[in-house]
Amino acid sequence: MTDNTIRFLLNDELIILENIDPNLTVLQYLRDIRFQSGTKEGCASGDCGACTVVLAELAGEEFNELNYKSANACILFVGSLHGKQLITVEHLKEGEALHPVQQAIVDFHGSQCGFCTPGFVMSSFALHKAVSSPDRAQVVEALAGNLCRCTGYRSIIDAAMASSADAAPDSFARHYHQTVAELKKIHLQSEAQLSASGHHFYSPTNIDQLANYLLAHPKATLLGGGTDLALSVTQQLNTIDKLVYLGNVKELNGLRETEESIIVGSAVPYSLFTPLLHQQYPELGEMIERIGSTQIRNNGTLGGNIGNASPIGDMPPALIALGATMTLRCGNSTREMPVEDYFKGYKVTDLAESEFIQDITIPKAKAGQECKVYKISKRIDDDISAVLAAISIEIEQDSVKNVSIAYGGMAAIPQRAAACEAALKGQPWTQTSIDAAKQALTQDFQPMSDVRASDKYRMTVAQNILQKCFFELQNRHVETRVVNYA
Repeated sequence: MTDNTIRFLLNDELIILENIDPNLTVLQYLRDIRFQSGTKEGCASGDCGACTVVLAELAGEEFNELNYKSANACILFVGSLHGKQLITVEHLKEGEALHPVQQAIVDFHGSQCGFCTPGFVMSSFALHKAVSSPDRAQVVEALAGNLCRCTGYRSIIDAAMASSADAAPDSFARHYHQTVAELKKIHLQSEAQLSASGHHFYSPTNIDQLANYLLAHPKATLLGGGTDLALSVTQQLNTIDKLVYLGNVKELNGLRETEESIIVGSAVPYSLFTPLLHQQYPELGEMIERIGSTQIRNNGTLGGNIGNASPIGDMPPALIALGATMTLRCGNSTREMPVEDYFKGYKVTDLAESEFIQDITIPKAKAGQECKVYKISKRIDDDISAVLAAISIEIEQDSVKNVSIAYGGMAAIPQRAAACEAALKGQPWTQTSIDAAKQALTQDFQPMSDVRASDKYRMTVAQNILQKCFFELQNRHVETRVVNYA
């Protein structure tokens, strides 16, 4: 049975929304409809963190647990709240007593103008719900998506580190089981919908519902985390006629492991699949930590990063280099395809009408395989790549046995460097081979100039990445030989 409403908890209040335009963001809902102005609007693009809220979602096999995560309200569509608890800064204190994360900001003088403070408070709150006593590195990562223009970060970081010390259970801990029970009541209902102003939102709960809906509405827009899609509304002022939310489709939110591969559902957010991927490919895991902020990675999905077909998407080059494949579904039919074959031209893919990405299969690392990933951007954190290179290579007896190299930002699509690979495969792992591979890159790519980098810069950087890879692997092999000799 389909319910023409969206249901969620706003703090501890059950909200039933109907006749609301699905293009409405959570930030707009809070400020313009609920008149809760603690959540601020800074950038409307998920960059500054002033709008940070916390979502509590059912988790665990029996849905008896809550997963708390920070999110950017400015790029979160209101329909995606269905079945979740939305926690805002207004609800943290009890009576006149501030929540420990709020009190710590006061005690450590972590606020001046105060505009960004609610966002920092909510990011800290989410962190402490996940980690009772976070260390400095965890705090810095959790707050990396929150910007402050006037206070400086030392006092804010100190506050976040101290706010859990000797803290008594808060109201969220005391009402934990009650919240789970309330969200379960919503979870038990079937699909949810929301319509107004000629726009429609649909939230299926299983893959058959999704497939059937897309057959009937082939022009509908798929919504995963919305971290890129929402910008078309908040920045370009477009409207989307039909939104289909994937976050509640059970089969698209699975994450499983076999002896040979990791299979990631297309709607699984980065924050959930990254730890498993990091075990196999540490450098890829480290690169993912630079994709947006914690808020972005809590909602952004692997399927979305592939599906939007951006030439500067961070994951496709790595997936291509590792030989990842995808399962695509249309109606009751599925097909398998290498990720590298998905991209046909700028924002053009092999996806057929009514077809969607079901999951992505990533091979596990083999003995002797090295995976090197290099992201070049103006900032370390929360920035878009100018060039991203992924190199999977096997060196045996000082010769290149196998190599797969893919770049993003060098062409209209993320793609393999075929000539470069040919210059290396079967050749000695020497500077001479690297020089030949660097020259071969000019056959593979004719990069463009844009606001992020010039064509000359991109080519120079792409060649220098090969050189860097050579030096790093050479040093590692030398160290290994020295250790073995000792």
